[in-house]
Amino acid sequence: MHFRKAQETDLPAIVRMLADDELGSQRERFEDPLPAVYHEAFAAMEAQTGNQIILAIEDEAIIGCLQLVIIPGLARQGMLRAQIEGVRVDSSYRGKGVGEALFQEAISIAKSAGCGLVQLTTDKQRGDAHRFYDRLGFTASHEGMKLILE
Repeated sequence: MHFRKAQETDLPAIVRMLADDELGSQRERFEDPLPAVYHEAFAAMEAQTGNQIILAIEDEAIIGCLQLVIIPGLARQGMLRAQIEGVRVDSSYRGKGVGEALFQEAISIAKSAGCGLVQLTTDKQRGDAHRFYDRLGFTASHEGMKLILE
């Protein structure tokens, strides 16, 4: 397995994984052709410094992904932080260490960028994900909140 930054041509594989679970199937639109909103969002990410999708690749197939965003801020004496979003592993590769390897890669990138912490949010319905993040050393130190603007 190796890792690389996503390219626009990878979007169908990424969106397929984002849509491949109970929650994602309600939120995403994996269609051919892929809706333009995904291409627009990817272009906006590419234009923003420190915002990337990291892919896990095996035998030239995309088997996992996550979004890593480096966030500058004033809090904690100007400490950089890394935000992880959109973590997915192809259903046929779950339980094989892909997610852990992806996180190790993302954490390594965050450390190299000078980040002092890595944070993430996870849906309360994702019990397996919570156990996974706990095992990686993440702690539920804050209560996350969202306001949907539709």
